[in-house]
Amino acid sequence: MERVIKLQIEKLPEGVYLATSDDIPGLLAQGRTVSETIEIARDVARRLCEARMEGDKQIHLPEVAEKFDYPLVIGA
Repeated sequence: MERVIKLQIEKLPEGVYLATSDDIPGLLAQGRTVSETIEIARDVARRLCEARMEGDKQIHLPEVAEKFDYPLVIGA
């Protein structure tokens, strides 16, 4: 089952991107590109959710809707 996690992504002065999330406390991911940062954030989120489930502290995230907007980032 797929769930939705809202990420906040910002470009740091060093030129890298940092992703955090209010939905999953402790989620931090840094990458050279937006795509790399999202990929790392996905892995970190999965691991944090698995760790929470092992401790019986499940994170409640909404399921993916039938239809939703998704910002697609492409290199120019």
